Amino acid sequence: MNRLISSGLMFGNLFHVASPPLVERYNRALVHLTGKQTALPDFYIDISGYSPEIGFELGDPLYLNHDGVNRQFILLSTSQKYAPLLEAKFSTCRGILRQFISQNEAALFALTARDAVAGELVNSVFNLSDPARLLDIRRITIEADTTGGAIRQAAKLDAKVDRFLNEEDAWFDDVLIAEMIELAGETGDIVRNPVHLKGMSFEQGNFWTAHYGGAYLFQDVKHPAILASGDKAPFDAVDVEHVFDMTQRSHIARFLDLNGLVEPIVKARGVDASAVLRQKMDFILVDALADADVVLKGRSRGEMRRLARDHIGQLPQEFHALAALLNWAEGGGAWPSITSNNPVYFYTLRASDHKDAELVNMLLAELTIRDFRQLFICHKPLFYEKFADFSDAKKDYVVEFLRNEYQTDKAGARTALFGHEPSMEEEVRRVGPWG
Repeated sequence: MNRLISSGLMFGNLFHVASPPLVERYNRALVHLTGKQTALPDFYIDISGYSPEIGFELGDPLYLNHDGVNRQFILLSTSQKYAPLLEAKFSTCRGILRQFISQNEAALFALTARDAVAGELVNSVFNLSDPARLLDIRRITIEADTTGGAIRQAAKLDAKVDRFLNEEDAWFDDVLIAEMIELAGETGDIVRNPVHLKGMSFEQGNFWTAHYGGAYLFQDVKHPAILASGDKAPFDAVDVEHVFDMTQRSHIARFLDLNGLVEPIVKARGVDASAVLRQKMDFILVDALADADVVLKGRSRGEMRRLARDHIGQLPQEFHALAALLNWAEGGGAWPSITSNNPVYFYTLRASDHKDAELVNMLLAELTIRDFRQLFICHKPLFYEKFADFSDAKKDYVVEFLRNEYQTDKAGARTALFGHEPSMEEEVRRVGPWG
């Protein structure tokens, strides 16, 4: 994994807690939430305040996420919103935390100037001993305050100020005035600088969870289903219309189609389908030749084509099916018949334009494991797991590609692969493999 870390592809964009005051604030928050503290003089934290170094020190990678259910967080800076979320157990957590920070940025900036903000992503489930409890995680509410209780104290002061301004004879209440002065010493001037955080709740209908070997729960769709990454048996008794595992590719394809969750890459607006297909072919080629004692790093597109010609007999069905589709897309060949039984089928899809596009692209990444770029972008935990088993030649190629081709323009790459153009007044329809 050192290749990934040194290239900024793993543990990148973490927030460095490097000064004694920040370490002291972090420890106050950590004791407040867990009763533990760190002896480290500096460390790195993710968007939730989780530090892999402290996790190692404490021997507990879930020290801010007990049982992997209710994620706690520590905010030392609003800059944490740019950091990733490590040890994620639910696909929605990072998005929720980022929205919370963005919506309360001014207040959090003021609060974290003097103290740490500690809180929790709260739901009604405290353990997942029964997989059916996953269906009960429908609403996530954020509770947060500084370790010194600034929000709570500000609310008390606000109530007393309201009494002072509106109750008869409150101007002569020496006890009330003394209480206001004492609270103001802790909170500052809440009239000029209001201290409050917006109460935020989030619906969580469709999501991925790492629990029970990994699963995608789709509840807010016309035809609900659970798609299990591993054994689907734990979900058999769950009250959901369908339960599939990743080997049931035709069932998954039907589920995605019935719910309108995917679209063919070659029919998507604003996409250079030919370029996307060529790169997917390169990734499959790299995977096929990874153990063939072939130097892959630094190869140009022309050299990759020559490699494909020289090793045509070693290339899998996916490569040939994508080549046929590319031939059709460029207007020079007959359209290929690609059904869900074909191993390449899911390589030809991307999420359609809907609120759960990121979740669907994450699922597609798991179904197209040879496309390491989509796996890295959409499903990092699985990417890191698979990367550990790559050959050295493939590791070198993957790191070079991601560093030079993806990291240099992340937004552009994501838009090219997954973005959706505004609807056009008139659409030119082109008949292809999907009718």
